[in-house]
Amino acid sequence: MFRPSLSGGALRNLPAKTGQHLLMLMVLPLYTVSGQAAMTFDASFLSDDPEKVADLSRFEQGNDMLPGVYRADIFLNGRFVETRDVRFAAPESAPDSVAAMELQPCIGTKELALFGIDMNVFNNLRESRGGGDGCNMLAIVPDAGFEFDAERQRLDISLPQMLLSQSARGYIPPEQWDDGIPAALINYGFSGSHTRSQGKESSNYFLNLQSGVNLGAWRLRNYSTASYARQQGAPNRSQWNNVSTYVERAVIALRSQLTLGDSYTPTDIFDSLGFRGAQLASDDSMLPDSLRGFAPVVRGIARGNARVTISQNGYTIYQSYVSPGAFEISDLYPTASSGDLQVSVREADGSVNTFSVPYSAVPLLQREGQLKYAVTFGRFRGNSQQNDPLFTQGMLLFGLPYGLTAYGGGQWGENYASVALGMGKNFGWLGAISADITHALSTLSDGSRNEGQSVRFLYAKSLSETGTNFQLLGYRYSTQGFYTLDESANKYMSGTGNEGTDPQTPEYGGYYNLRYPKRGKVQLNISQQIGDAGSLFITGSRQSYWRTGDTNDLLQLGYNGAIADVNYSLTYSYNRNPWISGSDRLISLMVSLPIGKWLPFGQREGNVNQAGNPAYLTFGGSRDNEGRVNMTAGINGTLLESNNLNYSVQQSHGNKGDGNSGSAGLGYRGGYGSLNLGYNYSAGNRQINYGASGGIVLHANGVTFSQPLGETNVLIKAPGANNVSVENTTGVRTDWRGYAVVPYATVYRENRVALETAHLGDNVDLDAAVAQVVPTKGALVRADFDVRVGARGLFTLRYRGDAVPLGASVTLEDGNSASIVGEEGQVYLSGLPQRGKLDVSWGGSASQRCLAPYVLPGAEARQAISTVTLRCE
Repeated sequence: MFRPSLSGGALRNLPAKTGQHLLMLMVLPLYTVSGQAAMTFDASFLSDDPEKVADLSRFEQGNDMLPGVYRADIFLNGRFVETRDVRFAAPESAPDSVAAMELQPCIGTKELALFGIDMNVFNNLRESRGGGDGCNMLAIVPDAGFEFDAERQRLDISLPQMLLSQSARGYIPPEQWDDGIPAALINYGFSGSHTRSQGKESSNYFLNLQSGVNLGAWRLRNYSTASYARQQGAPNRSQWNNVSTYVERAVIALRSQLTLGDSYTPTDIFDSLGFRGAQLASDDSMLPDSLRGFAPVVRGIARGNARVTISQNGYTIYQSYVSPGAFEISDLYPTASSGDLQVSVREADGSVNTFSVPYSAVPLLQREGQLKYAVTFGRFRGNSQQNDPLFTQGMLLFGLPYGLTAYGGGQWGENYASVALGMGKNFGWLGAISADITHALSTLSDGSRNEGQSVRFLYAKSLSETGTNFQLLGYRYSTQGFYTLDESANKYMSGTGNEGTDPQTPEYGGYYNLRYPKRGKVQLNISQQIGDAGSLFITGSRQSYWRTGDTNDLLQLGYNGAIADVNYSLTYSYNRNPWISGSDRLISLMVSLPIGKWLPFGQREGNVNQAGNPAYLTFGGSRDNEGRVNMTAGINGTLLESNNLNYSVQQSHGNKGDGNSGSAGLGYRGGYGSLNLGYNYSAGNRQINYGASGGIVLHANGVTFSQPLGETNVLIKAPGANNVSVENTTGVRTDWRGYAVVPYATVYRENRVALETAHLGDNVDLDAAVAQVVPTKGALVRADFDVRVGARGLFTLRYRGDAVPLGASVTLEDGNSASIVGEEGQVYLSGLPQRGKLDVSWGGSASQRCLAPYVLPGAEARQAISTVTLRCE
């Protein structure tokens, strides 16, 4: 890491892989090493006595540094490429145009290929010019040049365009992709509650576990959930669900992912299906400008303190506790790429509001010439009310000229077959549209054979100039005889007399039945930015059925705005289930006042990197269609230096017998995980809820605890640099051994990982505080940091009564640290043992060299930098 210049000519500290810390001469101008420049330097400018100046010939010809290995940010034609160690040396043989003493960056053919050089063109050029060694590669290229700024650790390389391979912007060659290190991973999330209601006590617990093992390019994953409920006067209930177990790896040559085990089919053409078998599918995240998968934002309104449970494809995937008013859940870990989310809001009084959040694909478009495919074979994996037939599914999308995309696919299984064909088109400013038709043959559980069609239309458009985003607008129409493979697998279907007999199992006739098959479905998701005033969102869907006029409706409207520093939101929710009488309608208004700006802890003076601890005073209210009104006031905010402790206190009052209610909560996000604790009460009810989440990583260097893991993660290895913060993270610090995990890395992209050097101990130095990693999907990649643990010393060197000559080289006896003498014989070194010897040289003869033994003060008396005067013998 760079250290500030020291007073009195103590010099600048420049890091290098070999541990060299070059103490640059403050009186010597900092010239730039240039591949096209040469210069001479008259040492008499430094002193009238030549004996007081070391041999500085190495600094001539544009060299203001010693040969060696230096950490450098590499830029190619002005574009950042990567950060890596680069060796600089004088080439053994050089053309006449290159000065013999000029240092050259030693870059091999492998590195050039990673930089995006067309190696066929380069090799032809090298053969025509008589070859070149690793430290002379750039010199043989006409119009090529380089410039290394030692102070900024930046190496700029300029090459003619003819040498560069033509690849998409942002493309990173697969050779740079990192499969990571062998490791075992556990991601856990636990929530629980203890409730006393109407004199009865009950407890509820939920645990989800996402565990896995990484070995090379292979990923073994398991996702399981467990729940346990205990209620006074009733039998205990427990359930364990193995949501999925699978092995996966990237097939780079095919730009695909191979999956073996439990997983889900893609959602591009058909509805996503759970299966147990094998699948080979394209992975768009390997593309330079690919679109990322997403999980929908779940919004709703709670009348009081409530428990929110979210399930997908029959499995519970999320559970949390919310306060009265509008809530928003945006951190879901979906188990499939599609499948509507079923949301259940259980109030403290036992009432339950359920609704479905649409979760589907956007228009199907591919770039011209691009192919996307998926092939699946296995056994259907649904819920306990469904059969598990064998099936095969295939799909194909191909980009055509003129913005067109053709796609199709098929499903074949026991008692089921379907074929789909479609076309997509990019209409530019009008947006993107795709339409397809699916023809299906099915035999249902009552033995009837059915045939039908389904037509789907999807539209998406972002109007940046007006701030409008049609994230999804879709419509599907199905004839009476159309059934999906998922529907045809149902064991029990109402209207046939073979409904399920288990009283705890809801009748499966609501959505999938013979009498009321699906007819039409329309869904939309629109957001609108209204200047600086705020934003509006609309989310809605309607599902209609044959032989009935009842529909399944969901509509959510919201407006978020601000007046000066006061934020407010107005939300309306409407939900109607055709199989349950009536509908649920809620409207909510919330106002937030940033009182932290006026509190003593709200702003931190003297620290421009910290905005202080925000705090907000909130007011709000909600009203449902039955006239129940709930008014709320509260305060919430964050504490601690990293804002990783959040708190909230809320008090509410409701009419129609609801009375007073309130809640208080704390949440802490630390380096080893997250904790939360809450308490809420209402008329006749008292509840304590709590939770914990985090990750555990077992690797070759031990066990590291972390915040909740993402799909792809980075392990920081910096032994000796303990309790150091990681940049751009909340609560992530290295542990007592110098290890930390940064969750949620971006796959197939450069991820910058940096340590906060201000938090380093007085005896710790880093050669470089920044690392770049490019992980593959599911990898745990390691970011290594070279840490030197030892003392720092500012030595004044005396030789025969005089200061050691300016510019003399100083090397620790073990070679782990080096620097250059400044004025008055001063030299700065770091990473020093308590005792040792300094090897000092200022010329080629024996009389121009000496040794200086030293002993530093003990740890109890040592300062941040020990100042010592030494005699050099």
